[in-house]
Amino acid sequence: MRSAILGTNQAVPEHERGKGIAPKDPERNTDPQKTGTFFHTLLKRLSSLKAKLIIPYLILTLLTAMVGTFVVTRLVASSVRERFYNQMYEASRVAADGIVRIEDEHLINLRLMAFTEGVAEAFSNQDADGLQEILWPLLLNNEIEALSTINLDGREILTLALDQATNRYNVFKGTDFSDFEIVSNVLNNEPDELGDKFAGLVKTQFGPYLYTSAPVRDEMHNLVGVIMVGTQLESLLEQLKSQSLADIILLDTSGKLLASTFVNDLEMHEKLELEAGSIPSGDEVYNSNFKVDETDRSYQAIYSPVVIRQMDMGVMGIALPSNYIVYTEATSRNTFSVIFSIATLSVIVLGYILSQSIARPILKLRSVTTAVAQGDLNQTSGFKRSDEIGDLASVFDLMTYRLRHRTAQAARLYQETLLRNEDLARANSRLQEAQQQLIQSGKLAAVGELTAGIVHDVKNPLAVIKGLAEELQEEPDLSPEVAKQLGAIRESATRATQIVSDLLKFARQSTPEMRRQNINETIRAAVRLTDYLARKGRVEVSMELLPDPLMMMYDAIQIEQVLVNLIQNAIQAMTNGGKIHIVVTRITNGISLQVKDNGIGISEKNLPRIFDPFFTTKSEGEGTGLGLSVSYGIITRHRGSIDVASKVGVGTVFTVRLPNEPSVTFERGV
Repeated sequence: MRSAILGTNQAVPEHERGKGIAPKDPERNTDPQKTGTFFHTLLKRLSSLKAKLIIPYLILTLLTAMVGTFVVTRLVASSVRERFYNQMYEASRVAADGIVRIEDEHLINLRLMAFTEGVAEAFSNQDADGLQEILWPLLLNNEIEALSTINLDGREILTLALDQATNRYNVFKGTDFSDFEIVSNVLNNEPDELGDKFAGLVKTQFGPYLYTSAPVRDEMHNLVGVIMVGTQLESLLEQLKSQSLADIILLDTSGKLLASTFVNDLEMHEKLELEAGSIPSGDEVYNSNFKVDETDRSYQAIYSPVVIRQMDMGVMGIALPSNYIVYTEATSRNTFSVIFSIATLSVIVLGYILSQSIARPILKLRSVTTAVAQGDLNQTSGFKRSDEIGDLASVFDLMTYRLRHRTAQAARLYQETLLRNEDLARANSRLQEAQQQLIQSGKLAAVGELTAGIVHDVKNPLAVIKGLAEELQEEPDLSPEVAKQLGAIRESATRATQIVSDLLKFARQSTPEMRRQNINETIRAAVRLTDYLARKGRVEVSMELLPDPLMMMYDAIQIEQVLVNLIQNAIQAMTNGGKIHIVVTRITNGISLQVKDNGIGISEKNLPRIFDPFFTTKSEGEGTGLGLSVSYGIITRHRGSIDVASKVGVGTVFTVRLPNEPSVTFERGV
């Protein structure tokens, strides 16, 4: 019933349904005999007016969009792939032309050096210094990366090789070059179809190079040596990459990697190299796919022979990122999908507008009726028509208005009932608290009356017993055993006198002398009074007071007595030392003062009796059980409250709440 009264958007209660308050929704009827099967319900929805108007448009448009997207995407993808392969072949042609151009530059430099005056004579004398002096200007002016001079024995006279890292030339001498084909062909006078000069890809001690060799002859046209000009493959490939806009791979005739524009590591070498059966020759081209792990990019490469001076000198690969194709295909597919989706959406919107113009009044009235059946009584049809639908809407609006008015009245009554119940609960809680305080006060009053009646009658005999015991102890002829027993009598009388004094203090329970004072000073005074006991018990006492003075109306002597009692109890609860923490915080209309210790704690069964007179958890002879009862009475007379929370083995927390003014009263636990 509560859900139906609290708001108009709640579900209609079970006992209200079917009584004319809210008609049942025929589509929410869960009776299988009335609703039929699932398929029957589905067919019923598909036969609605809106479905008949929209579904044909939707199906036709979706089919057109899917077919059109597929056809156009396939055409675009084919065109993209064709452009990709054409770009690769064009890059391969540009790279091959670049190698030929470099080789032509080598030939020009070789002719210039071989016919320079003094070169043939220096070759004949194998004068390395002379060759360096003559060829050095030509080397620098023509930006030649490597120059080698070789004698007739195939041994190196002088090599000057540029170090790309330092941009300085390194000097090498004495290396045997006779095993290099481009050297041995010159020394053996074996010219090829194009002449007496040779070119090739050579691995040297200072790196792989594209070398071109030529003979050096004296004035008598006698062969005196071989001169070679080279370009480092790494710098050559970088030039080719900038010209062809593709990554370059250069392999030797066995398919092993000489150089590439990719990262130079062993794993990359294995991806770029070719097996013996895959090495192309002549006009053959080999396709390959691989992935660069560092960038996670896929590449497609074509390998073709490197032809220099009409001879296969190795294999060159041209690589382009193949994810360009995937990206372009995806972009094209997404673009055309968006175009056809927009067209589809336009047709659907057109069909929707058409259906709304025809079926809107009926569908709106149906949705409003469903909402009212679910508990939303703020619904109105909003129709202003002069036909039968307008009459039906007017009657419906009148019905919902009356239901809304009655539901609001019920909700208001329910809220008033809740507020009264809350007031009764608070009053009951205060009554129970007052009963507990009356019970505690009754206990204190009863003990006080009993104590007041017997204190004087007991205290005087105890004084007599103590005095007689002291006089008898002064007799000179007493035996040690008797003197010891008299001492026990005197100590017992002293303790009994102390208990009687505590009872007298408890019985009096004087009215507090209220003065406006600083509670911080009273707390500090109580800590000073118990400082000796704390040091003796190896207990550390700390205070967390507010920085500003806390001026309140209270009896400083009585509150100090309460604090001293709480601190003494905490010290006695920590037999092996520990910590006491006193915390003061502001609360509404007063303060909260907590005394925390990490002593042995109080068992749960003893907590309800902790403020009862003569109840104590201390060992026999350590307390009378009146301290907390007296403290409870003092705090009560100050119109405050005192509570205890404890856990065995963890510690105890006493919380004292005092009002700023005597007119304010605190309940326990508040």
